[in-house]
Amino acid sequence: MELPRNHFKHAIAAGKQQIGLWSSLSSNYTVEVIAGAGFDWILLDTEHSPNDLESVLSQLQACAPYDSHPIVRVAWNDAVLIKRYLDAGAQSLLIPFVQNAQEASAAVAATRYPPLGIRGVAGTTRATRFGRIQGYAKRAHEELCVLVQVETKEAVDNIEAICAIEGVDGVFIGPADLHASLGYTGETGNPAVVPMIEDAIRRIRKAGKAAGVLTSAEAEVRRYMAAGCNFTAVGADVGVLARGVEQLLAKYR
Repeated sequence: MELPRNHFKHAIAAGKQQIGLWSSLSSNYTVEVIAGAGFDWILLDTEHSPNDLESVLSQLQACAPYDSHPIVRVAWNDAVLIKRYLDAGAQSLLIPFVQNAQEASAAVAATRYPPLGIRGVAGTTRATRFGRIQGYAKRAHEELCVLVQVETKEAVDNIEAICAIEGVDGVFIGPADLHASLGYTGETGNPAVVPMIEDAIRRIRKAGKAAGVLTSAEAEVRRYMAAGCNFTAVGADVGVLARGVEQLLAKYR
């Protein structure tokens, strides 16, 4: 059996725009509904949702028949967490709160088997199709996608150093936390911060990496795409559901 090709990884490396949706509802049934809609990628969040390894496993299985590529955001830059989600079959990870080159390097090392990194070896995991992919341990990193999240001014200042780490495929700007770190807690589109995000996107692309962001405001989506953002989350399942039911009720009350 061949190592599955990570179409998302290759698309962002080629500079192609990949439109995504955040998923925090922690349900395989919800993910199946979303996956059938045709988004290029779906972010399965474990940092700010009640997701755990077993529920994410069922969400990965729900995605499997569809073209939408699942990306798992682990709760922290932790080698044990990273190892477990990789063994469960995730090929793309978003790793939060990466502040500098050293932390980016640690994130990459956690996704690589020795001698390239520190990932523990297990032979009959879902990632290996239960031992059916020949040479998985030697080639797995070729189709793994490592995305690191920068979400403070310190991290933004270190973008070039972070991008220089071999094995980092993309850098994602976390707008909510970046706003908070700059004193604009609770905001995501402050006019003092949006230009900083645009500049960060340009710097990431200039450094040869893919750039990502999340915003549900269409005007910001267009601005960030114009700046070079090429894996762009344009909404979240929780927000779509919450605002949708409110709008439905407002028609009749």
